[in-house]
Amino acid sequence: MEFNFDEITDRRNTNSIKWDAAPSSDILPMWVADMDFKAAPAIIEALQKRVTHGVFGYTQMPSRFYDAIINWWQTQHNFSLQKDWVIPTSGVIPALSAIIRSLVNKGGKVIIQPPVYNHFYTTLENCGCEVLENNLIYSDGNYSIDFNDLELKASNTDAKLLLLSNPHNPVGRVWTFDELQKIGDICLRHNVIVISDEIHADLTLRGFKHTPYASIGKKYANNSITLSSPSKAFNLAGLQVGYLFTENAGFREQIQKTLLVQEMELLSPFAIEALIAAYNDGTQWLDAVKVYLYDNYLYLKSFVEEQLPQLKVIPLQATYLVWLDCCNIPEPASTLTEKLLNEHKLWLNAGSMYGSVGAHFLRINIACPRQTLREGLGRLLKAFS
Repeated sequence: MEFNFDEITDRRNTNSIKWDAAPSSDILPMWVADMDFKAAPAIIEALQKRVTHGVFGYTQMPSRFYDAIINWWQTQHNFSLQKDWVIPTSGVIPALSAIIRSLVNKGGKVIIQPPVYNHFYTTLENCGCEVLENNLIYSDGNYSIDFNDLELKASNTDAKLLLLSNPHNPVGRVWTFDELQKIGDICLRHNVIVISDEIHADLTLRGFKHTPYASIGKKYANNSITLSSPSKAFNLAGLQVGYLFTENAGFREQIQKTLLVQEMELLSPFAIEALIAAYNDGTQWLDAVKVYLYDNYLYLKSFVEEQLPQLKVIPLQATYLVWLDCCNIPEPASTLTEKLLNEHKLWLNAGSMYGSVGAHFLRINIACPRQTLREGLGRLLKAFS
């Protein structure tokens, strides 16, 4: 089946955060992490069928919701799940919030690995937790984990959790089995629970394969909770669907109590049908979109190398979010993004959103038609010329 990812879909005036939050209609948004592609036909068909039914009352979770998740992780990631390990949620961030409130007292410390997803900071602040930063090591255009510093941070007796971005947003790393095992050994030594955010797991690009944290061994799985959703890979963020899973029954019991108190135990019927359709019938679409994203990445990489040598493209192993090194430019990224937005009508993310170590980086979303990417890169070129 052929999919036309070159098709331009006008998203303005649809209450799109990405497109309609811009202060003027001539701004090109390449910031927030959603795609400009239509969802897979199987998902659209499933939602249309549900709409045709015409009644949208309170909805219980059908067994086929769990079956779809179990089958997906088995076929895509060679990982066997059990139904009672899975807890549906309205998204990864609500799930993360519930986990933190369940397992960490106010004032407790949580380890993160900057530059990292900005909502980790926001959620920890909202939950009254203190952040311990285990900054990634940046060397020769590549990122790795500072295991010595992680050992130090984990040895803090107040450290309760490690929030792991796996694959990593925004640097695009796919962590290896050995790296995950080293993380796990450190956390086990110091009684630190690993929370693995695997929302980008299905967006590994050519030559790379995702390793679920819970797959590296039973003792690691029992000391961890995994968060996931089809929202990034299948462009379903607005439907607010996600789930977590853990083999640890004690963790599940605590989290379910919190979700009940927060009144977050029910999902929309559209969220349920979209996940089932994505995981049961969306593989061909996802494979095709990943090829298109990889070609977009190669196009951007070539463009920057040829016309913007003052920038450096960090190798993209997963996600559709490219991390640009602007260290050769004197202005910080926050100044650059303001200039890009105001003078060249291009909206990117400043790396400082993801921690102070991102101060001289930009994040650009390439999940868009090639024509849109060319236009964005053209504006970027004008800005730096």
